[in-house]
Amino acid sequence: IPDVIEDIPQVYYCDHVESMGKSFFEQAIASGMEGVIAKQADSQYLPGTRSDKWLKIKAFEGQEALICGYTPSESAAPFGSLILGMHRDEDLVYIGNCGTGFSEADRKDLFEKFQPLITEESPFSKKINLKGRKATWLLPELICEVKFSEWTKSGNMRHPSFKGLRFDKIPSEINKEKVVKPPRQKPTEKKAAEALEIDGISVPVSNLDKVYWPDSGLRKYDLIDYYLQIADHILPFLKDRPQNLHRHPNGIKEAGFYQKDTAGIFPHWLESVKIFSKHNQKEIEYLLCQNEASLIYLANLGCIELNPWNSRKESLLHPDYTVIDIDPSEKATFEQVIEVALAGKEVLDKAGIKGYIKTSGSSGLHIYIPLGARYTYDEARDFTKILCYFIQEQLPGLTTMERNVKKRKGKIYLDFLQNRKGQTLAAAYCARPKPGATVSAPLDWKEVKPGLDMREFTIKTMPARIKEKPDLFLPVLEKGIEIEQALESLSS
Repeated sequence: IPDVIEDIPQVYYCDHVESMGKSFFEQAIASGMEGVIAKQADSQYLPGTRSDKWLKIKAFEGQEALICGYTPSESAAPFGSLILGMHRDEDLVYIGNCGTGFSEADRKDLFEKFQPLITEESPFSKKINLKGRKATWLLPELICEVKFSEWTKSGNMRHPSFKGLRFDKIPSEINKEKVVKPPRQKPTEKKAAEALEIDGISVPVSNLDKVYWPDSGLRKYDLIDYYLQIADHILPFLKDRPQNLHRHPNGIKEAGFYQKDTAGIFPHWLESVKIFSKHNQKEIEYLLCQNEASLIYLANLGCIELNPWNSRKESLLHPDYTVIDIDPSEKATFEQVIEVALAGKEVLDKAGIKGYIKTSGSSGLHIYIPLGARYTYDEARDFTKILCYFIQEQLPGLTTMERNVKKRKGKIYLDFLQNRKGQTLAAAYCARPKPGATVSAPLDWKEVKPGLDMREFTIKTMPARIKEKPDLFLPVLEKGIEIEQALESLSS
């Protein structure tokens, strides 16, 4: 197509975007566009017909209609609404009245065009119900285009709105648009590689139909689409933080694997940071998830979840927050986890500090306390340990700080050791490699009560929830608490 229209200055070629149709459509509508055109990559265009291989996807339905009459206006306008029809099986049928979408100039122009077309008889073979309104009938020679929300069961348009007249059609062509099947095509031997253009970077995406969550049938496509939708909300919790990659290239049915050192493996445009490892006695090159392009690249690698450090590259030894990880045993109920979390809030309230809570996306809850990168990892861990002691003191029969799993005796583990350099937890808003495609979901403390079900927070439900509650967790990244002052409050 670009070659064909190259010498036509009045026509501008709009480049295409491969895959991720749902997110692209939503972005187009948010930008004020009417919709998008979608096509199967190896399909043929069939002039003059509609095909299920080439689709016009609109925010609203659209239809060409014949103007068959009009009703009077209750104001000084030339008319109230248009009486619309179209052909169905050789018969002209009524499809609704349209009374919106006109400018004052539109009404005046239309009214002038109506005068030579006025007729005494209705052009419809069947009587129509205009709910007491008087009709001025017209010969059905003018064609207009309207947008509407949906077809009713009776075959009328719901909420039609006038868009303009069409002079490139003839009345006999005005039918409800039909979908026709294209001729069978030979399959290509090898499907072309796919990529998304993000942040000016071509990001490869592959095997989008691979099922990642067998219980729900959700695919790799759904994971990437989710991260495209919520990128602006998760990236603040990922940017500048070393990532411990947890990859599940075949979905959750197989055990994943961790990957820390990425030296020389990934594209040059992905940022990284080198950190010396005492355990390995060498520098480890950690990937950084800096933007939407890197987020989607990681998702394509099979990184269902994102596991960032608590600190950023410019302040690696000073975490931005500390975490109380409420980790239940298999015997514990989620109602008991909630009880522990509420006991934790009481301790924080006594300390005069505010904590922020999210689901783990698995079975527990995480309470985050902002530190503002003012304390070392050791100081953060020791402070969190003290908070956990206070929680255990309230619920000694339900909680434990015992590291040995066998010695916990089914109690809920208060894990403060996640606050060590290099330790990671699932980031806020990230998907989890768990049945149901659950997400680590930030919560309002008012929601932390019996009846809370973390299974409700999935990659399918979270985008809508984020629109409703967009910034629950952002304060975690803002000004930190005064540990010394909190300790004084606890000891008083």
